[in-house]
Amino acid sequence: MCGIVAATAQRGVQDILVEGLRRLEYRGYDSAGVAVHTADGLVRTRATGKVAQLEEKLASAPLSGNVGIAHTRWATHGVPNEANAHPHFSRETIGVVHNGIIENHADIRERLVAQGYTFSSDTDTEVIAHLVHSLYQGALIDAVQAALSELRGAYALAVTCVDEPEIVVGARKGSPLVVGVGIGEHFLGSDQLALLHVTDQFVFVEEGETVQLSAAGMVVYDPAGNLRDIDVVRYAHGSDATDKAGYRHYMLKEIHEQPRVLAATLEGRVTEAGVLPEILGPGTLDLLTQIESIQIVACGTSYHAGLVARYWIEALAGLPCQVEIASEFRYRSVAPVKNSLFLSISQSGETADTLAALRNLGSDYLGKLAVCNVPGSSLTRESDLVLMTQAGPEIGVASTKAFTTQLIALSWLALTLKRIHRPDAAAEAELVNGLRALPAQVDELIKGYAGAIEKMAEAFADRHHALFLGRGANFPVAMEGALKLKEISYIHAEAYAAGELKHGPLALVDEEMPVVVVAPNDDMVEKLLSNLEEVKARGGRLYVFADETVTLPEDPAITAIHLPAVPAQWSAIYYTVPLQLLSYYVALLKGTDVDQPRNLAKSVTVE
Repeated sequence: MCGIVAATAQRGVQDILVEGLRRLEYRGYDSAGVAVHTADGLVRTRATGKVAQLEEKLASAPLSGNVGIAHTRWATHGVPNEANAHPHFSRETIGVVHNGIIENHADIRERLVAQGYTFSSDTDTEVIAHLVHSLYQGALIDAVQAALSELRGAYALAVTCVDEPEIVVGARKGSPLVVGVGIGEHFLGSDQLALLHVTDQFVFVEEGETVQLSAAGMVVYDPAGNLRDIDVVRYAHGSDATDKAGYRHYMLKEIHEQPRVLAATLEGRVTEAGVLPEILGPGTLDLLTQIESIQIVACGTSYHAGLVARYWIEALAGLPCQVEIASEFRYRSVAPVKNSLFLSISQSGETADTLAALRNLGSDYLGKLAVCNVPGSSLTRESDLVLMTQAGPEIGVASTKAFTTQLIALSWLALTLKRIHRPDAAAEAELVNGLRALPAQVDELIKGYAGAIEKMAEAFADRHHALFLGRGANFPVAMEGALKLKEISYIHAEAYAAGELKHGPLALVDEEMPVVVVAPNDDMVEKLLSNLEEVKARGGRLYVFADETVTLPEDPAITAIHLPAVPAQWSAIYYTVPLQLLSYYVALLKGTDVDQPRNLAKSVTVE
């Protein structure tokens, strides 16, 4: 949500800034803007809509200069229009771009108006520009630090000033910010992807820190205002991850990448004999031995991953496991279960509600474990233990490979807990070998069944509603399938545990309501087949993804795709993939924006 790029260089920065914004389009936005120190002063260009609209304006009136700031905005205060787009200025002297929310902006605005400042937007961000201007006494870093002491809320900032045109000041609290380090140039970005076209060397700005950049160098100040040592790290993923590689959409590319990234997430963590718990670090076994329960907290797709993990953890390790949406957990008076492990799940590691839940825990938990895809993110730095997925950058807003790699990581965790709390070497080896076979099975599914799934999608093209059904660990998979369909095709979709049909959802079933069913050959399959009969008896149309060993009735009301058999324990990972493909092909038929669906953002860094 929103994106920041800034540059201080010995060359023109306009194109660097715009390319950075283009690489941040996956985050979701409704306007974009750039400001550059030119011979005519600090000059900005802003546009509503896509970065392409901004590029059109710059093509006719380019901004020539070596220092600048840029932004993609996702509206929180004020409607999407040019006046509310960033950068925001104060008296043509201070320029600011901002991610996050300033909670006390109204009080500060009232005070600044009384001091004679005029506001030209409805945003909370413009308050920052005027506040910095009011505090400026010749050193931008001092003015920014003084302004930050008055702000309440979350922010990542890039600030520049006409009186010090060679520098940019950055700051973060609750929103991510990184520094890109080049040769004779420095950059700021919301994440590393924004800057991979100019550098693969980065410095993470930590919570509460400020940073001053120029082409010649950089300094970082800790929350107390003291200089700190700078640790430069190299980006771990190739820049080709941001290319479509010939696929029509990022989402399709990322679906096809799943066999590789699933294998990568398992790599180094299992052998033929079982799991390798030591990869979590020294002391892990002692901690995991002490835990008596697990509290999982996550949002969106990661929440669904947590729900699947609950089935695995309780069945394999015999440990009680609770799963809660982070935005509810953080505001609830929680009564922690004794000797609990706090497990947070986030693709980006910057999800605002998940981070807030982590930060407000207190000392009631034995430890904090994060499952995350982004090394160096806030969640990984603030947790005791980290279990990294290996999805690589995921550009499509609708998560695919990030979800399945979370599931693979969580399956590994469930097996590790089983080794500690319910050891059975033979069973562990069998389960691990089932996991190791999954990447190849997913590859076979994608290559062999995409055509049939694309054909099935035609039945959804003119529908406005859909039901998804599953049982056991595949109930959360049905939830994820419904989420994918609504995210990218805008079809209203709901998921239910199939046993709940008689408790309300059957009232919705008729010939206009497609019902999607996940039917692996597990302990619940006979119950599930009975549920299908309930739908069929009400005139419903069934679209079933079934194990090849499951016998379905011959009936024109049933459209079935029989998939190769996989171990029932891990079927939730496998059956996620056809639901992703179904949603993708439905969205193609509907003509929606697959990679950047309306109203959504990839990384939710404000609540």
